[in-house]
Amino acid sequence: MRKLRFSQTQIIALGFFLIIILGTLLLMLPISTRSGAGAGFREALFTATSASCVTGLILRDTYTFWSPFGQAVILFLIQLGGLGFMTIATVFSLILRRKIGIRERELLSESINSSHIGGIVRLTKKIALGTLVCEAAGAVLLSFRFCRDFGFWSGLWASVFTSISAFCNAGFDLLGRRGAYSSLTTYADDPLVLITLMLLITVGGIGFLVWNDLGVHKLRFKRYDLHTKIVLTVSFFLTFGGAVLFFFLEGRAAADMSWTERILTSLFDSVTARTAGFNATDTAALSDGSKLLTIILMFIGGSPGSTAGGIKTTTVAVLLVYAFSYVRRSPTFGMFGRRLEDDSLKKASAVFFTNLLLALAASIAICAIQTLPLPDVLFETFSAIGTVGMSTGITRELLPASQFVIIFLMYCGRVGSLSFATAISARRPKPPVMDPVEKITIG
Repeated sequence: MRKLRFSQTQIIALGFFLIIILGTLLLMLPISTRSGAGAGFREALFTATSASCVTGLILRDTYTFWSPFGQAVILFLIQLGGLGFMTIATVFSLILRRKIGIRERELLSESINSSHIGGIVRLTKKIALGTLVCEAAGAVLLSFRFCRDFGFWSGLWASVFTSISAFCNAGFDLLGRRGAYSSLTTYADDPLVLITLMLLITVGGIGFLVWNDLGVHKLRFKRYDLHTKIVLTVSFFLTFGGAVLFFFLEGRAAADMSWTERILTSLFDSVTARTAGFNATDTAALSDGSKLLTIILMFIGGSPGSTAGGIKTTTVAVLLVYAFSYVRRSPTFGMFGRRLEDDSLKKASAVFFTNLLLALAASIAICAIQTLPLPDVLFETFSAIGTVGMSTGITRELLPASQFVIIFLMYCGRVGSLSFATAISARRPKPPVMDPVEKITIG
């Protein structure tokens, strides 16, 4: 790596690529499928990418098609993709008492979106311990239902698998034994299962830096970093605002549900749409308004430095704050008594439009390859770029060329579309002079 002089972004992109290839080779083994025939290259590649990029889109039902070994490979890829391979590698280095050099600390900082490398190893220890505690607690709570329904050992495996998948915002599950591709629809009226998963998804999706800040300052909101304040505020409004909208948009479809079930499923739909990928209601049966709302939530996603995807809550906050500041003719823009950097606006705009253009370009490409309903195609592509995993059911209908388009979107969504673009772009020296300025008409 040092001889080739790869940048930090290029190393992370290459690392995820190698993980996907390794997962593909393992899933192609005969032992990975229940039939013993092994998966084809395309099926294995699609599944390995979806698991490594914590997306959840699947061509085959995870329980009925993959053997326990194949499920273990998928779970390993989910954990590796959720925490990041650099975090996992650092944990093993600490266990083996190897020294963590400056180069490794810089890569760690880049992988979890930290702005500094001071204390990064200590933060990594907290991340590893916090992840273990959350996933273990989630597995214990889920086991009260799954062990009852599937038997002790099968239920315990399903509990561990689902807990890790939920915390990593992956969307994979082993509930196909109740019906292939059924996800959590058979537990739509179960508060224990849905609330446990919502907590796991939320904790995994707010970001490791927010964890650290909450651990240091507890419930003293005024002492939080600006990043933490923005993440918590935007996440609160997206979660509960989305739940209210789902409640009214799905009023007719949920007419046979009790008020408690409607509130619970509406809240779950709002939480899972932001990159988790589980569904307690039939996604294909959602109203057009609910599908559009889901696409918006999938596009926004979670928060930086987390297991979630999307353009992130801070990106949306920066763009909205700047728009309001411009309308009010304010000379600066910021939140909570702090001014934001101009560079943050440039990066937020680049992330927003890069993801949007990739999703729209992929939608056009899939429509050119095969004939599918446009709303379903848009739902699929925004789900892939946001590493969400929700689908209206067309994933299994995609032709090989369309599947490769989705694979590319999932990879870009996990690595970061902007990071991927900068990783493959050539470095150009900065010019000694700048071009002259000329005004244009906007709007």
